[in-house]
Amino acid sequence: MIEMLKRLHEIEDRDMRRDPINALTKSIIPHQEVGTSKDLEEVIVQVLAGQAALIIEGCEQAVLVDTREYPIRSPKEPDLERVVRGPRDGFVETIVFNTALIRRHVRDRSLIFEYLQVGQRSKTDICLSYIDSVVDPRLVKRIKDKIEQINIDNLSMGEKTLEEFIFGKTMNPFPQVRYTERGDTASVHLMEGHVLVIVDGSPSVMICPATFWHHLQHAEEYRQKPIVGAFLRWVRFVAVFSGLFLLPLWYLFATHPELLPPNFSFIGVNEEGSIPLYIQFLVAEIGVEILRMAAIHTPSALATALGLIAALMIGDIAIKVGLFTSEVILYLSIAVLGNYAMPSYELSLANRVIRLVFLSATALFGVKGFVLSIFGWIILLLTTKTLNTPYLWPFIPFNAKAFLQTIIRSPMPLIKSRPSVLNTTDNSSQSKDS
Repeated sequence: MIEMLKRLHEIEDRDMRRDPINALTKSIIPHQEVGTSKDLEEVIVQVLAGQAALIIEGCEQAVLVDTREYPIRSPKEPDLERVVRGPRDGFVETIVFNTALIRRHVRDRSLIFEYLQVGQRSKTDICLSYIDSVVDPRLVKRIKDKIEQINIDNLSMGEKTLEEFIFGKTMNPFPQVRYTERGDTASVHLMEGHVLVIVDGSPSVMICPATFWHHLQHAEEYRQKPIVGAFLRWVRFVAVFSGLFLLPLWYLFATHPELLPPNFSFIGVNEEGSIPLYIQFLVAEIGVEILRMAAIHTPSALATALGLIAALMIGDIAIKVGLFTSEVILYLSIAVLGNYAMPSYELSLANRVIRLVFLSATALFGVKGFVLSIFGWIILLLTTKTLNTPYLWPFIPFNAKAFLQTIIRSPMPLIKSRPSVLNTTDNSSQSKDS
């Protein structure tokens, strides 16, 4: 800014008289981000956002110079998406640096960053990122139209508020968008034909659209050999579905032992205790959620003390005094571990709610409640769509090749096409001579 003011004093009068705007923007102001605007409202908004505006007497245009210096934290590895092998950088709260990180991974000339603003008062910067030669133009238009229709003072919760305006369906617990804080993960989805939505002030990038299976994938699977990646994926599948079905299924067998074969009679409860099993599970589930929230708000120096309280006082002593049976603690612990093995934090929260629904239906109606609740869960997933994309694709509607790549981590040389559900302009992910 100081250098720019010095150059203004060195301007020759004939240059300013002939074409002042062209003289300023082309040869005088030594800056990369220089633009002009005739709209006074836009000039005011940009000045409030930190830019400098030069107003010249007698000219209808104002010169906008981006002289902002953004506060930024170190782009360290995200806590929720750690990998053993791979880059250690992640997105930060500044939109300019996030777009630069994506550009570092994707150097395609057709990579587009389209900027919008949301919020009548906050004027929050939004960026749509996509590869123009790959993405379905209708998908971009659909997302852009939904964002432009938002009429609100400010995005109070950042990208989460934006998600609720774009997707709606507030009563559906399952996430219709996938969040990532990793530049490599976002770039891979760009190559597949997805659209990224970047919100200034948030380190999380929205990947649109996202199916149920997208939330079960992790970058670590692609940083190992294909057979190891497939093994890790199947272990994750087992963990996720055990977190969903283990508790209600065990409760069903414990309360209806006649359903068990003689060789599996050990699955039941040795000592039922004075509190019904359903109440024990309900209290234990609430206790786990309280511990999770306490861990979020507990300083690091007190984390060890919190762990001791949870392990000794709540776990061991609760069993001794008869509040819980040992089987309840065992199976609840397995279910909680299954939830923590999920890469998507939003899907893990949704699965906890669904697990309580399964457990409550089983406790109220027995076998019929267990079967009907699972049937209702499947119907909910079948009827869920995210930007006209079926939530269970490629399982329903079934696509054999894509489903095989979903359940098994295929070697990269064998993946020669992009997901057909995205209707990409360029369906081939490898050149024909490869």
